[in-house]
Amino acid sequence: MLNTTINKILMILTSKILMVKPNNFRSNEETIVNNFFQKNSLGISNSVLNKIAIKEFNQFVRKLEENEIEVEVVEGSRTMNNPDEIFPNNWIVFDQNKVGIFPMFAKNRRTEVNYDLINKINSNNDYKIYDYTKYADSEIFLEGTGSFVLDRTNRIAYCSISQRSSKELFLKFCKDFNYNPVSFKAYHTYKNERKLIYHTNVMMTIGAGASIICLDSIDCLQERNLVKQKLEGTNIVIEISESQVKDFAGNIIILKSKDNVIKFIISKTAYNSLSSTQISQINSIGDFVVGSIPNIEKYSGGSVRCMIAEIF
Repeated sequence: MLNTTINKILMILTSKILMVKPNNFRSNEETIVNNFFQKNSLGISNSVLNKIAIKEFNQFVRKLEENEIEVEVVEGSRTMNNPDEIFPNNWIVFDQNKVGIFPMFAKNRRTEVNYDLINKINSNNDYKIYDYTKYADSEIFLEGTGSFVLDRTNRIAYCSISQRSSKELFLKFCKDFNYNPVSFKAYHTYKNERKLIYHTNVMMTIGAGASIICLDSIDCLQERNLVKQKLEGTNIVIEISESQVKDFAGNIIILKSKDNVIKFIISKTAYNSLSSTQISQINSIGDFVVGSIPNIEKYSGGSVRCMIAEIF
């Protein structure tokens, strides 16, 4: 029975990912309005900051490859000014034999969508493409696996509704991709005010039979209990605090190595925020892969999970 469960978990995980090497990295002035994890990069030239981001990116890719993760690296745009191109998971999502292309809140992020890349990937596969980008014209946004977190094993999708995560489009995605939707609102305290968390994947992650989540960020008790009940029915629940969320402890992605070892991909900032108990809980399921990306985190307001699009 145990081997059957492990095999089922490993079948759902992937060892192949897509990452975008940045050519235009900086603090995006269009996203900072509702990404309260992000800091302004005034005082640092864009060229210097991009070099720093490339160094952190390359080191992180090497760490992943050392852990037997297959990384497909794509160069960022040479012609478009895409400061957040390092986060492909917001515009492309692979799921079984389907691909979703998503509308993004910031206008300077919408040019990240790379149809040439999609066509290249699809030339050797038979994906059914769902292109939702037209919804941006109506100010309706859903930013991929930033906006929602997928429990691929149990076909449940979780979404914290925000300015970047439309409930209407989330429900349509769930219907198209055969997921049961669970929506709620998650908050964090910023300058003594409760602000909506811009992306669900900074406060929770799911994979390998585990969920890491800040339940305290769901202020509505009814919604919190619903999410907790759903998770406890399908996963081991590892709770994190709001201060750990600010250190990106919710922004983890769970992959497998090519030799079928479960890997929890996490930033050094996030790892250092975990308690010994939390580390032991995760180590009982799989290995940590720790990447150091402090400047990417600081000036973009995203971490390792945001940098990775899983390929299935």
